Parts: sequence; C-alpha cells; structure tokens
Amino acid sequence: MATPMKPSERTFARRIDLTSLQLFVAVCELGSIGKAAEREFIAASAVSKRLSDLEATLETPLLYRHTRGVDLTPAGESLLHHARSVLFSLEKMQGELSEYADGVRGHVRVHASISAIVQFLPEDLGAFIKEHGEVKIDLEEHLSTEIVRAVQEGAADLGICNAIVLGTGHELQTLPYRQDQLVLIVPRRHPLARRKAVAFEDTLDFDHVGLHSNSSIHLAMRDAAAAAGRTIKLRIHVTGLDAMCRMIHNGLGVGVMPRRAFELMHGVGDLECVRLTDPWAQRNIELVARDFSTLPVTARLLVDHLKARAEIPEPALAQ
Repeated sequence: MATPMKPSERTFARRIDLTSLQLFVAVCELGSIGKAAEREFIAASAVSKRLSDLEATLETPLLYRHTRGVDLTPAGESLLHHARSVLFSLEKMQGELSEYADGVRGHVRVHASISAIVQFLPEDLGAFIKEHGEVKIDLEEHLSTEIVRAVQEGAADLGICNAIVLGTGHELQTLPYRQDQLVLIVPRRHPLARRKAVAFEDTLDFDHVGLHSNSSIHLAMRDAAAAAGRTIKLRIHVTGLDAMCRMIHNGLGVGVMPRRAFELMHGVGDLECVRLTDPWAQRNIELVARDFSTLPVTARLLVDHLKARAEIPEPALAQ
C-alpha cells in the first residue's frame, strides 16, 4: 500500500508553480534572466519576481546574480535536476494521453541493446503488433548500462539487454529472454579464418575494430584482455554492427559480434566468423523491469509475448 503524503508534503506540492519551474530551467540553460525572458516572451521583471518567489517558497537561494548573468547555487543545481525530471514527465504524460485521444489504447516504452534489436526484436515485435495493433511500442536503442539506468529511473517500462551489466545489489527484476554467442569476425584470407574456434587472448596480436567503449561487448573484451595481462589494439570504434563488418572487410582489424547478427548481415564484406571459446562469449539477454507485476497491462502483455517467443526455436538462416 502506498504511503500517504504528509500534510507538509501536500502543502509543498501546492506551493510549487510549474510556470516558475519552466522559467527557472530557461534561466539556467541561457545563463541570463534577460535572455530567458526573451525566449519565453515574458518581461524580465516578471521572470525575476517568479524566481524570487520560488526562492522564498524553498527558503534557500537558487541563483548567484551578477552583472554578466546568473550562476547556480548548490541548491539551484539540485532543483535544476528535479525540475527537468518533473517537466520531462509532464511532457511524456501529455504525449501518452494525446495518443489515447487519437485512439491508441496502449503505450510501452522499451529500451534495448543493439544486439537484441538486430537479432531478435524485429520478428518478435512484429508478431506482437499483428496481435495487438492498438498498442504503440516506443523502442529506443541504448547501451546496456544506459538501459539499466533508464529502467531504474522510470524512463523505460521495459529493458532488454545483456544481464551481466546488472551486477549485484540492484533492485531490478529480470526474466530470461534469449541467448547469443559472440564470435570473431575476420577477413576471409586472415590467418585466423582457417580456425574453427579461437580463444580471445589469441586475437590480441591483431588490430581490432570495436563497438562503443561502454558497450557490454567492449567491456567484456576489455576485462578479458586485462585478465590475460594484455591490452586490445583498438584501431577504431564504430556504433553499428554493419559498420564494423565494412571496416573489417577493408583491412582495419578483426572484431567481435553476436553470431546471429553476423549471419543476418551475411554478404556485408568478404568475411568469416570464428567461434570464441571463452565462457563470457555465451551471453544471456534478459528482460528487465523495476517490478513486472506492477507494469501497465499493455507492458505485461508484451513481456508475456516475448517470453513465449523465446521458447520457439529460431529458424536456420540461409547462408
């Protein structure tokens, strides 16, 4: 059961004016009351009065005022963070409610890793939409670490990412979704192309084409190299798997990506994939939520659908 608000908390909420919060954020972004007044089409004196009233309500200074503009006090820094969060939530609420008015009867916010998006979600989400055409899925691609943060902060209803980034001590719930196998991608005439399998340590003599430095694949590679007392000869970072294949095809190095993703992109360059023997190359992709039981009905429908799809064997891909 939710804890009821204390009288003092209700009074505080009633005293905070949303227009004043919007003006406060504008002043912070522009560094000047005058510039904020121009952008918001309001007199500078009115902006200054609202900010003074806000400071009086909160009983603490929010801005250092000087001839060049304004700077934030520590309390102002804190308020700016919360004000942006409140205004963002209001915008999301307006957007979702307007969709209900337009006939959309459900909205699920999903953040997923590039591995999940490339390998599994096009077919799985496509099948879901065929059954539930009234539901809108807002899908965004993010790094696994960013997905976990978005779910924790409520910016996403559902996350889909490599479970290893969760670590310990978190309060999120997870459900199994899929597994994938990382492989080494090399040009067809590369010395390692003749191998059926290779340990990641044996690839460290060669230049690498890597994904984003905070991606779960790159973090796993970095940790494996450190455990071997080596470093990765990283020639270039790319943000997409197709770009990685093209770079490898043109001789810029070797790279690591999920096998199914490579098979789906078969033909992007004259390339071979070699199985990695390291245990970390077999990965679990999981569904992540703060609490699956409290998700909106449409989000729970999607979770049930993805769990069911994960139990269906994947069709063989044409070579």
